[in-house]
Amino acid sequence: MTAAGVASVVGVLEIGGTHVSAAAVDTDGWLVGPTARLHLDGDAGADELIAQFAAAAARVDVPSDAPWGIAMPDPFDYDHGIGLFEGVGKFTSLNGVDVRAALTPALSPTIGFVNDADAFLLGEWTDGAAAGTTRCAGLTLGTGIGSAWLVDGVVVDPGMPPGGRMHRMSFDGAPLEDTVSRRAIRRAFTAAGGDPQADVREIAEQARAGLPLARRVLDTAMRALGQVVGDCVCRFGAEVLVVGGSMSASWDVLGPPFRVGAQDSTLPRVELAADAEAAPFVGAAVAAVATVRTA
Repeated sequence: MTAAGVASVVGVLEIGGTHVSAAAVDTDGWLVGPTARLHLDGDAGADELIAQFAAAAARVDVPSDAPWGIAMPDPFDYDHGIGLFEGVGKFTSLNGVDVRAALTPALSPTIGFVNDADAFLLGEWTDGAAAGTTRCAGLTLGTGIGSAWLVDGVVVDPGMPPGGRMHRMSFDGAPLEDTVSRRAIRRAFTAAGGDPQADVREIAEQARAGLPLARRVLDTAMRALGQVVGDCVCRFGAEVLVVGGSMSASWDVLGPPFRVGAQDSTLPRVELAADAEAAPFVGAAVAAVATVRTA
């Protein structure tokens, strides 16, 4: 994929529940420049949030006429740039807000939005672990579960999970994220007698050191994830499943029980992201390029 006919440098915002990061991306080689990261208060008003997005963008060197790509968590109307954050515990003030129109004066008239998990996989397909594949899937593990599905570099809805979003799946009669997520793992660890201050990384370190409690908690969560994800990936016919997110740093501990859980499925090769930090920026830059071409 090339960015012929598009400005060689585009701007990118990567927005999470507690942060916004900005970077300039050189589309000639998909090189991500230095990033600027600012804290976000997910409960802040719309004007404050928009101002923080713009402030992060102002901290990177991007040509004034360059397009921008924005990786944004759902629920969001990516085609129209409108927030749909109702009843999800974050960015409530952006519900119904035309974020594209609000940011145009500070960024550019040309802004492309993309789901954050889709941006991750687009980045890994463009220049990473999924490069050269026809059908690939992505999984991001952190605060929650993100998922993405591509065919020839185009985001698609595989039908299962619904809307392509793994967090909409259930396990044992409850939402999957009640078993597999940062909060679920920490809750299970505490309930079993573990340190309530321990985060997933610390729990993984304990499992790596051979502590049965930590091992049992992580095995339970990851086997459940493998069972659900394995079935979806198998149905989709992915050639590779790319794993990213903060929890992927502990994949040496998490990967084996994930595979055990997926034993009834024919898993494709599973790869850690080539560059989990850069991938969402590259993917959002791809969205910016696509927006220019379809304008």
